[in-house]
Amino acid sequence: MSDADHLSDEASELHHMTLADELLLATGINVATCYQCGKCSAGCPMAGESELRPHNVLRLAMNDRRDELLADDSLWLCLTCETCSTRCPNGCDPARVIDAVRELSMLAGRGPQERNIKAFHHAFLDQIRTHGRLFEAGFMVDYKVRSGALLQDAASAPGMLRRGKLHARAEKVRDIDSVRRIFKQCATSPAAQRGDQP
Repeated sequence: MSDADHLSDEASELHHMTLADELLLATGINVATCYQCGKCSAGCPMAGESELRPHNVLRLAMNDRRDELLADDSLWLCLTCETCSTRCPNGCDPARVIDAVRELSMLAGRGPQERNIKAFHHAFLDQIRTHGRLFEAGFMVDYKVRSGALLQDAASAPGMLRRGKLHARAEKVRDIDSVRRIFKQCATSPAAQRGDQP
């Protein structure tokens, strides 16, 4: 059996699974254990910016509302700060579920539709790929060019300089080769081969 046939069989098998089943397989987390207390969303620093809060993501996954969930740009506003997971009294780990839903969105060829969100993720990953850590000045320039928002937030640059947040020179991590190997491994994923990943 060829690799293509094997991937086709896997895709067919996944097609018949509910979203909750796919997330259980990917993360080991049963989203049905979420009892919608809302503690995750109450602590989320992006709750005010997002249509879907962490508890909404789990609810949509429980109810197999895949299209609605994968199409929402709120997934891409998540900071992955894991506040939601820390606050969950039932160990549902919403941050891990959101990461898995993002991966499913990329595999479905959806990804972030909002230009600024896509630009942010590409610019961030480019910095990590190049330096192994975030180089703020390089990130800002890359993001501004990709998003077209060249003058947005320009007034905050002097304050960032005073606080030492904008360094003129990037520093690489010691083992940058390990970071590059991770990116190379990720580049072989089906989503990356379709061009859905940076």
